[in-house]
This record gives sequence, structure tokens and C-alpha cells, in this order.
Amino acid sequence: MSEKKQIYIIGSLRNEKIPHIAKALRKLGFKVFDDWFSPGPEADEFWRKYEKVRGSTYKEALRNFAATHVYEFDKHHIDESQIGVLIMPAGKSGHLELGYMIGQGKPCFVFFEEEPERWDVMHQFTFENGGSICVSMKELEDGLKKVM
Repeated sequence: MSEKKQIYIIGSLRNEKIPHIAKALRKLGFKVFDDWFSPGPEADEFWRKYEKVRGSTYKEALRNFAATHVYEFDKHHIDESQIGVLIMPAGKSGHLELGYMIGQGKPCFVFFEEEPERWDVMHQFTFENGGSICVSMKELEDGLKKVM
């Protein structure tokens, strides 16, 4: 029997629904990585404030230990995962992670709890590797089952 494929949950540190959606997917039998969520909703702001006190520019801060360790942690688990699920709403980082996974040929999904008010044509990239746009938990579950 082959090992389960891992889903990497992508999203915002401010989205309180992340761990609940991950838990729901685990209950369905999926292996899910969402540990990046644990630092809390203000992690990025605290990192920025800390680096500003140090006198770092944005570019310098990205090369300092805190940022490189977080980046390597996330990238390692993104690389180890076979499927990506972007939980909306999400920002720049989430979309960069999604694009990185799609570029690796991995199926990825963008999950909205309901059809979004603002549309974006570039979400079509999710169709590239068997992923999709999902506007309900049932639709997400069905899509994941197809690529598992």
C-alpha cells in the first residue's frame, strides 16, 4: 500500500479557519500540513518591527536568520507535499506558494467558501495539473479525491 500524498495548506496567518479546514481534511483521511499557522496572526508584523529596531531594510531582513529559517521551513514542507490548497482570502505569499507548487507540476486548488465577489482570471493556473477552483467544502473534497 502506498503512503498517502500530503496536502500543503496555503493561506493567511490571519485566517482563523485554516486549522479547522485542515482538521476537516484530516478527518477525511488526508495527510495535511498546516503547522506554519502556529506562530499566530501577528507573526509577520512582529518580525517587521524587530527588524526595524535592528535597522534592517526589507532586503536585509529577508536575508537574516529569522526570515531564512521560516522560509526554509515552509519551502521544505511545500517541496515534500504533493498537493496544494490555497484557502482564501490569502495574500501575496500564499499566491507565490501556490504558483511555486503549480510550477512544480503539482495539482493545486483554490478554496473559497462561496463564489468570490472579485474574480481573477489568473486562478486558471490551478487547472494546469488537475487542480481546480472550489466554492464549497464538498467540491474541494471531491477534487482532492480525484488527485489522491
